[in-house]
Amino acid sequence: MQGILDGIPTLWQKPTVEIPLARLNLRATATKSSKHFLPRNLALVAVFSMGWAAPQVALSQTRQIYVDGSSTVYPVTKIAAEEFNRQWDDKVKMNVAFSGTSGGFRKFLAAEIDVAGASRPINRTEIKAAKDYKIQFIEIPIAYDALTIAVNSQNTWVDSIKISELKKIWESTAEGRITKWNQIRPEWPDQEIKLFGAGPDSGTYDYFVEVVIGKDGALRSDYTGSEDDEDLIQGIETHPGALGFVPFAYFSKEGDKLKALAVQWDYDAMTGQPVQGTAAVMPSQEAVMRGAYMPFGRPLFLYVSVKCLESKPHLKDFLQFFLIHADTYVDRVQYLSLPKISYARAIADLESKRTGTRFFGTPEVGLSVHDMISRRQR
Repeated sequence: MQGILDGIPTLWQKPTVEIPLARLNLRATATKSSKHFLPRNLALVAVFSMGWAAPQVALSQTRQIYVDGSSTVYPVTKIAAEEFNRQWDDKVKMNVAFSGTSGGFRKFLAAEIDVAGASRPINRTEIKAAKDYKIQFIEIPIAYDALTIAVNSQNTWVDSIKISELKKIWESTAEGRITKWNQIRPEWPDQEIKLFGAGPDSGTYDYFVEVVIGKDGALRSDYTGSEDDEDLIQGIETHPGALGFVPFAYFSKEGDKLKALAVQWDYDAMTGQPVQGTAAVMPSQEAVMRGAYMPFGRPLFLYVSVKCLESKPHLKDFLQFFLIHADTYVDRVQYLSLPKISYARAIADLESKRTGTRFFGTPEVGLSVHDMISRRQR
């Protein structure tokens, strides 16, 4: 599985893409870790004992896969779709796009798409709507993200920031009132803060509001918001006084053009209580794995329609292919891949059509990777 993406350029283009896909190519393939040649499909059957075979779909049947939702998840699904295309010969039209987590769930619940990418768990309202519309879904964790607080690379006065300070900057009552850095800490300069963050259709927006402002809160409206994280990155790069929140993958690919801040979790917005004795932590894979990058370490998901899974055999093949290679694709975009057992369980969930969610309809702070993948759907 290693090296499967060697030579493929980074894929950070805006949606929508259309990709021809089809039956798995059984050409003999060698990996870097093995000198033996084995048809890739047969090797996967041996590893997972799933009996996976290429779909036999009538040529007259329309074969399309629709994926939409989180812009955070989008780079992973796009790379997976591109690589899947390399292994297939016949044509299946695949539409990969992003409209934000909330926008993707609206399309998913309206049966407009097959798979929704999400940067937060499905919420209570969406769970109820799925029950009302009789839409069964399979929840597939695919990675962890370290939501990153970023400033312009020319910023020399701040290296860390507290959650209570982020709340002071971003809460709705700060609109038109908190506009300069020295209003947060007196030693910071008398310089305008230019704010950038996710738009309201983004799961990143929902997550940030809950863990910084609180469940019933809202962000100030006088900031530059977008469901396209590339726009946010460009804005932060342009303004010396900028402050924004972006997914780690979008931050990390910019190199020295942006600066990440260490985050001190001194306030728990979920309970409205102060937190004692915490240190500032930089976003990193190790910190996220341990559940120490609080409150910004978060899981990423795919939600799959059972009805579409049953009616589109090629959808199941794409998802299985994706999950078998998921650690490669996730690592390529600088997210934290899950243990292989998690992806194996997800394949088993697809086979058994195990529906439901591991969450109670809200994000959870400080959830380690182990704790998340150990849960079963309910």
